[in-house]
Amino acid sequence: MTSVGPDGPSDADTAGGTDAPLAGEATENGPDGPADAQTAVGTHGLLARGTAEDGPDGLPAGETGAGGPDGAPPSESPPLPPPPRTGVAALSPRYQVGAAIALAVIAVAACVHLGMVFLSLAPANTVTKQHGEAIEQWVYPEFEQNWKLFAPNPLQQNIAVQVRAEVRMKDGSMRTTAWNDLSARDGAAIDGSLVPSHTQQNELRRAWDFFVATHGPDNRSVGMRGALSEQYVRRIVVMRLYREDAISREGVVQRVQIRSSTTNVQPPKWSRERVSDKPVYRLLPWWTVSADEAAGGVR
Repeated sequence: MTSVGPDGPSDADTAGGTDAPLAGEATENGPDGPADAQTAVGTHGLLARGTAEDGPDGLPAGETGAGGPDGAPPSESPPLPPPPRTGVAALSPRYQVGAAIALAVIAVAACVHLGMVFLSLAPANTVTKQHGEAIEQWVYPEFEQNWKLFAPNPLQQNIAVQVRAEVRMKDGSMRTTAWNDLSARDGAAIDGSLVPSHTQQNELRRAWDFFVATHGPDNRSVGMRGALSEQYVRRIVVMRLYREDAISREGVVQRVQIRSSTTNVQPPKWSRERVSDKPVYRLLPWWTVSADEAAGGVR
């Protein structure tokens, strides 16, 4: 019960609070209490749920902010393992030293070989005058170079190497084979081949070039390598006879005779130049086959 004076509410009314609603006064409260109280309760409930579901910093459970759960700095991911070593680096130190020595030996050998070939082609100089024999022994005949393709007047002839042999048959009789055109057989083997043999292309041809370079027109040696070139050509033709000639395969080759057939390359039809198309032969004397070769040592 309150009393109202003529000038307004009494002090008791003031002490009771001015916010309390009067009886019958309409308020903006809900059915269960003031709206502000519901708001406070709702907010407290959301905070409580957030605290239960989230981490200590309001982040989802299991995540942390700048620090760990105790304020410690975050843990860093472990470093990636180094990539595996490959090549020489993967070897043990002892094998690395061995590989380095092997590579050094190969490099030195390659440099020596290139230097020898260069000196064999270079004009005469102090080195070739003092060490010419050693250079020739290294280069010839396997590594000899031929630059006729780039000469001012390139080779315009077809040269074929042919051979015949005297063969001792099993009954003791002697037979002479027909001329075997070894160059023509090499050409037939190369023609149409996608990967022709280096031996078929160059072995016989280079051997004959070696012989011609070390012999005069009378087939006599004109240098220290003459005997070597004869032996080189003879061993090649004997090997080819045992492999390709039917008579030679039935007996033992005793002597061989070699000749070359040189034919000019005919000029094109529009050219007025005229050259002979008849072959020119260079006939070598009969060579006796050595005992090891005659016994089939080069088969």
